[in-house]
Amino acid sequence: MNRVAPAFAAAVLWIGLAGCGGGSGGNKGTPVLSVAMTSLSFSAVVGLGNDPAPAMVSVTNTGTGGAINFTSSSDASWLMVTPNTGATPGTLTITAVRGNMAAGTYTGHVTVTSTGAQGSPATITATFMVNPQASSNPFWPQWGSNPQHTGMVTVTGQSLTNKLADIVYDPHVDKEKAEFGGELVVHEQTPVIDGNDVYMVVKTGIYNSCMPVGSWQNGTACGPNSWNTVIWNERRFSWINGQLTPIWTFQSDWVPEPNAANFNVGAGGLQGWEPVFHPIETNNFIYVPGVAGTVWKVEKTGGTSTSHINPLSGVNGVTAANTFVSGPLSADSNGNVYYNVIELNLTGGDPWGTNDVLNAWLVKITPSDAASKVSYAALVPDAPPGDSMSCPGTFAQMPNAGTTLPWPPSTGSTPPFFPGQCGSQRPGVNIAPAIAPDGTIYTGSRAHFDAMVSYLVAVNSNLTPKWAASLQNVLNDGCGVIVPIGPTNTTPNACRVGALMGVDPTTNAKGSGSIVDQASSSPTVLPDGSVLFGALDNYNAERGHLFHFDSAGNFLNSFFFGWDSTPGVWVHGQTYSIVIKDNHYNAPQYCFLSSPSNTCQSLPAGPYYITQLDSSMNIEWQFQNTTNDSTHSNGYEWCINMPAIDSAGNVYVNSEDGNIYQLPQGHSGVFTTPGGKMFLNIALGAAYTPLSIGPDGKLYTQNNGHLFVVGN
Repeated sequence: MNRVAPAFAAAVLWIGLAGCGGGSGGNKGTPVLSVAMTSLSFSAVVGLGNDPAPAMVSVTNTGTGGAINFTSSSDASWLMVTPNTGATPGTLTITAVRGNMAAGTYTGHVTVTSTGAQGSPATITATFMVNPQASSNPFWPQWGSNPQHTGMVTVTGQSLTNKLADIVYDPHVDKEKAEFGGELVVHEQTPVIDGNDVYMVVKTGIYNSCMPVGSWQNGTACGPNSWNTVIWNERRFSWINGQLTPIWTFQSDWVPEPNAANFNVGAGGLQGWEPVFHPIETNNFIYVPGVAGTVWKVEKTGGTSTSHINPLSGVNGVTAANTFVSGPLSADSNGNVYYNVIELNLTGGDPWGTNDVLNAWLVKITPSDAASKVSYAALVPDAPPGDSMSCPGTFAQMPNAGTTLPWPPSTGSTPPFFPGQCGSQRPGVNIAPAIAPDGTIYTGSRAHFDAMVSYLVAVNSNLTPKWAASLQNVLNDGCGVIVPIGPTNTTPNACRVGALMGVDPTTNAKGSGSIVDQASSSPTVLPDGSVLFGALDNYNAERGHLFHFDSAGNFLNSFFFGWDSTPGVWVHGQTYSIVIKDNHYNAPQYCFLSSPSNTCQSLPAGPYYITQLDSSMNIEWQFQNTTNDSTHSNGYEWCINMPAIDSAGNVYVNSEDGNIYQLPQGHSGVFTTPGGKMFLNIALGAAYTPLSIGPDGKLYTQNNGHLFVVGN
């Protein structure tokens, strides 16, 4: 099935009805020269296929006086018209001949003349778009650039001197932001770069604004609760004569998982955070997520689908409308594609809070389109069953929890179990699997209801389980480390006096990681084979932790930031460094309750760092955002969820202050002067966006629904 909607498809003619020349024929005794079309568009591909089909344009006398004679001529060598003389009613054959024309957009005119007739001369404007063939040199083909998601390339980035392109890919941004008080809670695709070609999501369709704004929170089918009326497309752009030019658009039938929020009945759903739509390039095709767990395989020159791959075909009991491609696609060095699929229970009730997930799979597609899959239940066999009532909870789930603050309530306290079933294992909504050089696939799994039951999962290339490492009870930096103990039991954001060193104050045990569906954190495989994965926790003011495991699944160490971030890796000499955003949010340390102790008070906003760590997770340097104004006294937040790093170690990131920054190596401690920066667009509203670097060093970044290209 061909699901392409080409901008100018290869060797295809598109004829636009732009109006008719001449009069209406109401002038008695007066001939009126009329041509059926006044504009034509042709397209072809350099070195591929035949010339586009000719256009047939009728020439008539819409006045009186019978047949009239006419002549026709062209002002462009590539634009042919026959016959050159004729009489009405007649038909012109207009042809575009590509010959040796280079890629570009050309304009020519056909002039039709009839002496003495009104409407003479009539002009037909022809546009001929000669498209380049698609490049076959993938450079940044997927999330994090490569199968390991390190975000580093082998070229040096260009200087942040000029804005080379500014393309709107999300026309719904203003409506989306209105539902969140000006914030844009959308996860976006990494621009896929191949030679001179760029592949990027473009949204169309309808975004149903709420009336009044924000009423989706009450369960109204508007805003995020109806985002399935938006259409997600993948568009090929190509650099032609210095312009990033649209070539074709492939319309996918993919829809995100439903938000399904109704705060009035305790249904948080996805809290309005839009899941990511993320195609990739491998095997000289673009693989595009589709509906019901499927993938479209799209050829790159013309944008047509060559196959529609359904890994769940023939699986009994799977309901297509409940089944979703979840998170970005990934590909290994052999061209195998991996991605996650979730089947929700949408039959009444809350699909996120009361109805357990029906199934979830890790899918593999080979270059020959053979599909296989493994369930997450099989990948995490030692996880509690979905109906378990003894999964971990926190002191927040105690009766009158606010009166027991500060936590832990005593040195011997144990929290209650999670208040309900644990839920079956499934991937986090936005996780892109990472693939190590030895073929091991890494992903993240969580219980559908209790996010504290989360795992980093390793899978063999044949989709058999390798290991599943729990994120529960592995951290030892709570009370007395990140969270102060006392000095009194009325000290805000502190543990109770006498608390044990290192415990999570919300559990009185070692700290745990939680995979949440509002994040896009994905595994990163380091050069030594160990793995990083970011997740939230219960006590670090919503900053989370970056968890570090060896290739056998043993926990090594952590860094105290990991929320919604896939770290980049700079390889230099015989070692490597890790780059991650490091925001300090104005959130309480570990609780959101009112209490006599006044424990749960928001911390000050900032500072906001980009932090580089050594291979042992120690800080090497931190760049601090110092853009201050009347509403930001301690800088602006970094809005990236994946940095880009060039061959010189320059780190490229974007900020909610509206700038893209280049951060050079050679620093220690905290510094505030970047190597370069450029203002892109409006501050705030930047969403959580990744960056890409092209083979010539151009920088591809996003802000406020715009794709920007920056360079020399």
